[in-house]
Amino acid sequence: MSDRLSVFKTYKLYVGGKFPRSESGRVYEVTDAKGKWLANAPLSSRKDARDAVVAARKAFGAWSGATAYNRGQILYRIAEMLEGRRDQYVAEVADAEGLAKSKAAAQVDAAIDRWVWYAGWTDKIAQVVGGGNPVAGPFFNLSSPEPTGVVAVLAPRESSLLGLVSVVAPVIATGNTAVVVASEKSPLPALSLGEVLATSDLPGGVVNVLSGRTAEIATPLAAHQDVNAIDLTGADETLAKELEIAAADNLKRVLRPQPVDDADWSAAPGIDRMTAFLETKTVWHPTGALGASGSSY
Repeated sequence: MSDRLSVFKTYKLYVGGKFPRSESGRVYEVTDAKGKWLANAPLSSRKDARDAVVAARKAFGAWSGATAYNRGQILYRIAEMLEGRRDQYVAEVADAEGLAKSKAAAQVDAAIDRWVWYAGWTDKIAQVVGGGNPVAGPFFNLSSPEPTGVVAVLAPRESSLLGLVSVVAPVIATGNTAVVVASEKSPLPALSLGEVLATSDLPGGVVNVLSGRTAEIATPLAAHQDVNAIDLTGADETLAKELEIAAADNLKRVLRPQPVDDADWSAAPGIDRMTAFLETKTVWHPTGALGASGSSY
């Protein structure tokens, strides 16, 4: 009979492509659906939230400037890496949500498929929401979508992986960078996702994952002047109102909790979460002018 002791996993934050502990040194206990201890998760501080915003802003220029095709390749690579660690995530989701292994497996498979779905949209969304506009006058009028910037995302409280992927993937698919506040109750799949992101060609800082008390982390993010938008999915009604008020200190896009939140994340996602964090740039150009070759443009 072996007397070997198990090696327990140390969960860490994922910020700027690295795995730091909380600067506060604090942790909190994470339990399964039956109250059994699973792990100690980092208890993020306001300083951790500010560091994550700095990392997201630093990564924004290169990520938003990458071709849509390249972003799609990277999102597909995330799906590949998640597929390779499927068994690990089935176990983590089953523990986090109190699901049978078969139901947890269905959740993980759906999360993998969701990355693939958004990967396919990266080079198509511009054609759907942009294009030429008819105007009364001798002008070309063209509209094209551009990413909003740094988006703070409060992950769903109950759906620890599928819901998480469903709110993060559309944000980065369109060129934004994200600071993600993991589910306070079930943060472990989100923290493990950082390991997948780090090995999937996704540049460091594009996605940053924090764990801890949602209200404690989200409040400074909502008021942060360098956060351009916030997704309130994981906030309850009271906290959502407080954060929306805090976000009004500067010009922020705010995505309010939707009826699907903490409900059926397996439904077809649509493009609403992509367009929620896009700006529209419109360019006017006169027609009929002659270029050097004598042709009109």
